Amino acid sequence: MGHSTARKRYRQIALLRTQFAQADRLAFADVLSAGRVEAALHAAGATWRDCVYTPILTLWAFLGQVVSPDGSCRAAVARVLAWLVSRGEPPCTPQTGPYCKARARLPESLFIELTRQTGAALHRAVPHDWRWHERRVKLVDGTTVTMPDTEENQKEYPQQTAQQPGLGFPIARLVVVFCLACGTVLDAAMGRYQGKKTGENTLLRALQGFEPQDILLADRCFSGYFDLAHWRQRGVDVVTLLHQRRRSDLRRGRRLGPGDHVVVWAKPPRPSWMDVETYAGVPETLAIREVRVRVAVPAFRIKVLQVVTTLLDAAVYPASDLAELYRARWHAELDLRTLKITLGMDVLRCKTPEMVRKEIWAHLLAYNLIRRLMAEAAGEFGCTPRDLSFKGALQTLAEFADCLLHARGHTRKELYEWLLIAIGAHQVNDRPGRVEPRARKRRRKQYPRLMQPRRVAKRRLGVRC
Repeated sequence: MGHSTARKRYRQIALLRTQFAQADRLAFADVLSAGRVEAALHAAGATWRDCVYTPILTLWAFLGQVVSPDGSCRAAVARVLAWLVSRGEPPCTPQTGPYCKARARLPESLFIELTRQTGAALHRAVPHDWRWHERRVKLVDGTTVTMPDTEENQKEYPQQTAQQPGLGFPIARLVVVFCLACGTVLDAAMGRYQGKKTGENTLLRALQGFEPQDILLADRCFSGYFDLAHWRQRGVDVVTLLHQRRRSDLRRGRRLGPGDHVVVWAKPPRPSWMDVETYAGVPETLAIREVRVRVAVPAFRIKVLQVVTTLLDAAVYPASDLAELYRARWHAELDLRTLKITLGMDVLRCKTPEMVRKEIWAHLLAYNLIRRLMAEAAGEFGCTPRDLSFKGALQTLAEFADCLLHARGHTRKELYEWLLIAIGAHQVNDRPGRVEPRARKRRRKQYPRLMQPRRVAKRRLGVRC
C-alpha cells in the first residue's frame, strides 16, 4: 500500500470514528454498536468521501426512512438537516440527490451482515425459559413483495406471467427465518417469483445460518421427503404438517400413543430438479413421527391436523407439546405482516434491483433493532417479547426519537429507561383461539380497474404524454 493510499485510508477511518463519536444521539445508536458497524464496513471493503453523508449518517437516515410512515427521501434528508443544525454544524442541502447517491454507495453486504449479526446475537442470548424444551426454534415462511414498474426491476424480477405487459408490477419472492422466542430475523433469501430454482424450498436450503440441534418450524410446503432428509443431514429437526399429497395410516408403524406413531418413509424417485449425485446422497429411508391433533376451538376451519416431525422420542416431546409448538407457527405469519404492513415493506420504493435489495435488508435490520428494544423491555417486565406489541414499540420509539436525539448524559439515560418502560407497558391481550370474520365493513371506492397501460388510458382522455 502506497503512502498516499495509506493516508487516505487513515483519514477515512478517522472520519468514520469522528462520526461515531458524534452519532451517540442518533436513532438506534443504543442498540446498534459503533464497533459492529465499523467492522461490517471494513469487511465489505467500503470507501467513502470526506462529505456530510458518511456511512454512519447515511445508514441512520436510511433506517429512519424505512420505519417512518412517510418513507420518502425528502423526509429523510429533512431529518438529517434538522440534526445537523441542532448540533451547530454546517447544514446539508435540502435536495435529495446527495443522500440518494450516498445511499447507493453503501454496500449491500453491509445490510446483510448487520441484519444477521443483530439477529444472531439476540437469538443466542434468549433465556432458557423462553426456549422450547431447552432448544432453539426457528420459524420460516415465505412471502412476496412488489416494487416500482421500471425496466431494470422488470428485467431482474419480472411480473407474473398471467398479467398483461404494462399492467403488472415487478414481484420478488422472499423467504425469512425468524426466532420463535424473540421474533428477530435471523436470515433471509430473495429471488424471482417464477422460474427454476426460485421456490421457497430452494431459497431456504441455500441459507447457512442453521446449527445442529436447531428445530425448524414450518408449514406443509416444507414437508417433502427431500426437505426432511436435507435438514436431518444437517442435524436440524423439523416440525411441520403432513403434505397434502401424502396419506397417513395410523394402523402402520410403531405406535406411541393415541393418534401418535412412527413410520418409515421410502425415498421417492429422483425429481427432475435434483442431479444424480445429490440424489445418491439422500438416505433410502426416513423414520418420521406422525401425530394426529384434533382442534376443538369453535369456528376453526381445520378440525384435524397431521403434524409430522423428526422428533421421535415421545417421552421427551409429548404429542400435546408438539401440537402447541405447531400452533406457534402462526407467529411467522404475524411477523411477516408486521414487516409488510406495519413497516411498509409490502410495496417497495426503489427503482433499481440493487437498491430494492438494500431496501429489503434495511427493513429487516430496522425490524431487528426494534425487536432488540422489545427484548430489553420484556426482560425488565418479566415477560417474553411475544407478549409485547410491535406496533406499540414502533409508535413509542417514534415519539421518543426527537427527545433522544437532543438529550445528553443523565437525561438521555433516563429517557432510554422510560422508553423501555413505555414499550413494556404495551402488552397484547391473551386471546387463545381468537376468531374474527374475514370480511371488510368499509366499502371501497367504486372506481374501475386500470386494465391498460396508464399512458394509453391518458391518450384516450385526450392527454398528451
